[in-house]
Amino acid sequence: MENTDLAPAPLAPALDPAALRALVRESRGPVLVPGDDGYDAERSGFQRAYRHRPAVIAGAECAGDVVAAVRFARAQGLPVAVQATGHGLSAATDGGLLISTRRMTEVRVDPAAGTARVGAGALWGQVVEAAAPYGLAPLNGSSPGVGVVGYTLGGGIGVLARTYGLAADRVRSVDLVTADARRLTVTAERDPGLFAALLDGGHGLGVVTAMEFGLLPVPRLYGGQLVFGGEQLDAALAAYLRWTGTVPDELTSSLALIVYPDLPQLPAPLRGRYLAQIRIAYTGSAAEGERLVAPLRAVGPRVSDDLREMPYAESHTIHRDPSDPHAYDGDNALLSGLDAAALRRVAALTGPAAPTMCVVQLNHLGGAMARPSGPGGPGGGAGAAGHRGARFALRLLSPLPGEGASPAAGSGAALATVRALHAEALGAVAPWRIGRNVNFLFGPHGARPDAAEVARSVRDADAHRRLARLKDRHDPENVFRFHAGGGGGEGGDGAATVDRTPAGTATPATTTTPATSASAG
Repeated sequence: MENTDLAPAPLAPALDPAALRALVRESRGPVLVPGDDGYDAERSGFQRAYRHRPAVIAGAECAGDVVAAVRFARAQGLPVAVQATGHGLSAATDGGLLISTRRMTEVRVDPAAGTARVGAGALWGQVVEAAAPYGLAPLNGSSPGVGVVGYTLGGGIGVLARTYGLAADRVRSVDLVTADARRLTVTAERDPGLFAALLDGGHGLGVVTAMEFGLLPVPRLYGGQLVFGGEQLDAALAAYLRWTGTVPDELTSSLALIVYPDLPQLPAPLRGRYLAQIRIAYTGSAAEGERLVAPLRAVGPRVSDDLREMPYAESHTIHRDPSDPHAYDGDNALLSGLDAAALRRVAALTGPAAPTMCVVQLNHLGGAMARPSGPGGPGGGAGAAGHRGARFALRLLSPLPGEGASPAAGSGAALATVRALHAEALGAVAPWRIGRNVNFLFGPHGARPDAAEVARSVRDADAHRRLARLKDRHDPENVFRFHAGGGGGEGGDGAATVDRTPAGTATPATTTTPATSASAG
């Protein structure tokens, strides 16, 4: 049930009623303030541990609405946050202006050019569905309900990442509204620095209203899950690590470790069990796929095995990500390698004996991800995402109790337990750690004692400095501050930039992962 607790009131300067009425007249979409019908629903996203509590919400239906909202915010002295689905939210505005882009759901496929153009609120499931009749596929993530734009701004490690690279590598153009309410179309040819920064988690540079990217000729694939439990679990971990050193780039996979609660609504084979799920997506033939997975099947009996040929439109069934909004916190590490002993240690720490539930996912990287496409390369993408030499991404995610009505919600004992567990598990892989992926950071990491280290971990020092210069150029007043790195947090400007929050303004030193724009989650 939605949490409707609005007390205390959002922190905000007094709004000019005439200016607010003018914004309503200028906007095609709704303009909401606390107490209005629809305010709570509009501010709520998929992530329920933290929710925006803005003084004003602009429910944008078009780029013109975004321009009007930014212009209003500047005139009223309000910082701006942006949200479509809210999967990556962690830095929640408390009294600023929230631009909700969830109505901007345009998806237009050009089969002759092999491209798609999408609005800021488009979901990956919509793009997959629109491209499928032409035998084309985007470089989408595992969940059909995740927003295209935010995912791509963080690089985008998807279902076919080892075969075709990151989602950001295929981007052709980005439509942007800047902090001074100008509309730009950014490409690698027109502004290579800004283009690359936007596609390397360069949040805080503006609001992305639309994006065009290349599609791939992938009408089908071979994929699904192999699930091991009980006495096979340790052997499955070791076998998976060995196996990743032998597979071709056409095969993208991940390993998940999940303790399923003993609940009657779960299928009997999962209820109360600790399982290892190996998820596979292979663009080659089913016969060759069967040969490639034979070493994994040789581990022993499986709890389930549904590897099969499937239309690409069914690719979301490989990971089966949850579709219901919930509260969670997460951290990750990009790794240069990994051994079986360290992976077993992670499993022991996060398994049935853990103090709180922790879902572990190990993504096998490399392949095309290690080969940036750059302007003129496949898709014309920026090729800017950091730490491309990583071999694995280790991701940890834990649920939090309840729903947040303010940026502080989700803190306390539960969050402290989760953070301590994640730190210990990531410590087990310390010899191989080379950084973090901004898309897999969930929660207010800017409030951590090691916030500066978290910020530095998402890209190298030179990239941080380039992003800082662009921030000075495009948003010197820090209008877009609820983003990865705003206020000294994770993943965006981080240690390479100063906190440009105006004196006396209440702004949480928190962080987000990308969700809908070059600004917020």
